[in-house]
Amino acid sequence: MDTPCRIIAIANQKGGVGKTTTAINFSASLAVAEKHVLLIDIDPQGNSTSGLGFDKDKQFVTTYDILIGHARPAEVIQNTAVKRLDLIPSNVNLIGAELELIEIKEREFILKKALDSVKGSYEYIIIDCPPSLGLLTINALNAADSVLIPVQCEYYAMEGLGQLLNTVKLVRQSFNPNLKVEGILLTMYDSRNNLCNQVVREINEHFGSEVFSSVIPRNVSLSEAPSFGKPVLLYNITSKGAQSYLELAKEVMKRCSERH
Repeated sequence: MDTPCRIIAIANQKGGVGKTTTAINFSASLAVAEKHVLLIDIDPQGNSTSGLGFDKDKQFVTTYDILIGHARPAEVIQNTAVKRLDLIPSNVNLIGAELELIEIKEREFILKKALDSVKGSYEYIIIDCPPSLGLLTINALNAADSVLIPVQCEYYAMEGLGQLLNTVKLVRQSFNPNLKVEGILLTMYDSRNNLCNQVVREINEHFGSEVFSSVIPRNVSLSEAPSFGKPVLLYNITSKGAQSYLELAKEVMKRCSERH
């Protein structure tokens, strides 16, 4: 594949900000745009795995096996119902990985090294991080070229964003000097809510061009799709949620093409 692979971690240590919804639907939108995409679920909750129709309780070979050296990525990759979108699944076994990795030399770089063997097959690798800043997230940020930060339009948004940006800064200083912020994505936006509008204004004032112009609305189809094990594009492509993720994919692809 001639196009260089871009690895994007989707991270926010705050839970409930639309991180996994973004991982699934952004990945699917890139695939619909005819990009070859690998989504890696590195969250022990396994919601990206179940959200793409896989039974996380029956996934015997997962991200965990890659991290502890029991399997190579090529042995773990699953095809999904979306053409050109593959998945490395996760399950609850990953909870133990952080403890097991403590004994391993260069434990912060295991995922980065593992992905070298599959990077040539994909144009985008998306990593769905857990809602914490532990060793799993550090592995993702070390493997990534950039981090996409979903931020819920609510009162404590700026506080959580500040903590994550500080972590990105520390990762740059200690491990991955080339790590960039891909962009800040505003999620769960409700135009009728004054607080939502205030948060959007504040984040745009503080971060300017780092904020995506695509905004993800509160949307019933986005909430319902995971229970059917589908990205929203397969569940209801005409919904505002589906259309907003297609716009995000276009925006990211445009930014990537401008860099090269």
